[in-house]
Amino acid sequence: MGFFSKDSLQIIVFQSYSTDSHFYARGRALQDEKINLERENFFSLLINTWKRFESDEVKNTAITITLPNNFKINTITDNAGYFIIDEKIENLSSLTNDEGWLHFKASYTNVNVRRAINNKNKFLGELLIPDKNAEFGVISDIDDTILHTGVVSTFKWRLLFNTFFKSPTKRKALEGASKFYSLLHLGKSGKNANPIFYVSHSPWNLYRYLEVFLKKNNFPKGAILLRTFGNMFQKKTPETIPQKHKEIVNILKTYPNLKFILIGDAGEYDADIYMEIVKNYPNRIAAIYLRSVKHVKKMARIKELIKDYYDTPFLIVNSSKEAINHAKKQQFIK
Repeated sequence: MGFFSKDSLQIIVFQSYSTDSHFYARGRALQDEKINLERENFFSLLINTWKRFESDEVKNTAITITLPNNFKINTITDNAGYFIIDEKIENLSSLTNDEGWLHFKASYTNVNVRRAINNKNKFLGELLIPDKNAEFGVISDIDDTILHTGVVSTFKWRLLFNTFFKSPTKRKALEGASKFYSLLHLGKSGKNANPIFYVSHSPWNLYRYLEVFLKKNNFPKGAILLRTFGNMFQKKTPETIPQKHKEIVNILKTYPNLKFILIGDAGEYDADIYMEIVKNYPNRIAAIYLRSVKHVKKMARIKELIKDYYDTPFLIVNSSKEAINHAKKQQFIK
């Protein structure tokens, strides 16, 4: 398990979401490759990219989660170092801060592992538990919705270049996007804490990268939901349900009394996924916002797809200002 390798061990706890009576956490145990996300020269970025995807996982190892009230939960990592905790625990909301975040600690359970990492065996985690008075939730894509990626470029070359050879501190958010999301987070009262969920097809290997980007660009903190690297290469069939679709459905089922605003882009298949969700979960989606992209055929397809669509407010926007103006008219924001 790499106990005595030159790299120390770490536990990365992904920002996830739960309810007052349901504790759900995900994370991964890895050797600490000392990735510096602030580095900007080409060679350092190339090395960092290699480290992110050539990760050395800590397999089949016991992990202990400790809540603020000292309640402990035990789990074991799988063959890829991932762990999932899915437990029924009552009154979790009493442990959250004003924004609905529950802070806890993750640690290696085995005493031999603790010795191997010189007793530095405390890794912080956070879970979002939306306030019962939340007006709505926001579920948003990341690529080309809030982050310039170039997903519609030929062979996705710009997406690959931006991901591999640009540091998250230098990546640009779409103009006005953080303001729009912050307004949605505050809601029509201007004092709310509406929950935000960032859902992407990116692999978990990019979790830290995206976490830094969101914080650096002043986006409201939210659950970050990605997918395993191996799932990206699985053969797709007409019956295959996209991971993004599954994640959104899980969120809807977790909060059955909460409506949601869905935000995506016109570059891939966000419109198809969102419209299918509206069909299967009527009266749960308050509005859909779709970012336009500079691709004639893709934009033509989307416009044809929604030309007679009236099931829920659906707006294709060229700027955050358009989205903000519409959200004000819908009384989503102040």
